[in-house]
Amino acid sequence: MKRVVVCLLAAMASLAVSAEELGGRNALTVYGGYRVGGSFTEVDTGNSLKLQNSPAVSLAVDVGLDPQRQLQVFLSRQSSHVDFSQVAAPKTNTLGTTRLPFTATYLHLGGTYFFDGPIGQGPYAVGGLGVAVLQLDGPGYGEEVLPSMNLGFGYQWLFARNLALRLEGRYYASLIDSSGSLFCSGGCVVSISGQSLGQGELLLGLSVPF
Repeated sequence: MKRVVVCLLAAMASLAVSAEELGGRNALTVYGGYRVGGSFTEVDTGNSLKLQNSPAVSLAVDVGLDPQRQLQVFLSRQSSHVDFSQVAAPKTNTLGTTRLPFTATYLHLGGTYFFDGPIGQGPYAVGGLGVAVLQLDGPGYGEEVLPSMNLGFGYQWLFARNLALRLEGRYYASLIDSSGSLFCSGGCVVSISGQSLGQGELLLGLSVPF
């Protein structure tokens, strides 16, 4: 336990020194966004099971590497539904439903690159690699942890030394490669398959450089 505390304190001290040396090239950003797209396939009929477009929330921590580049840890979560209206809908209550709750959580390690420099102003590219945790909430269904990536472009306006606004567009891609057992934890009413999941999102973020 003592070693863990010491390591954490050392990491915090290192980050503080880095922030001072880089003059505000680190940042913490909170995003609100709207995510669209994404679908799976119902095995028996071959019909598409579409995800409902819905809002998403995200958090990014950026650490400056040089005058134009940052290392980024990115976490994002969307709450949506899978539309079963084109197939025999699984019943989740006494009334039945044509939708089941669905959540997509992305955790990616990547970076940002400000084209014109310095960090914190103007256009930039962003991207990362990591995992997607996809969960279908219904009887007999569960979650899948899959490799994923994101790629996007954005623009940052610096209003003050410690306040900036980010506008971004990102594309998320997750590798599924399932022939019919996707999300099934036993007793699935509908068999789901898929090769990949692609989603697009427009994000607006409030960033605090430090």
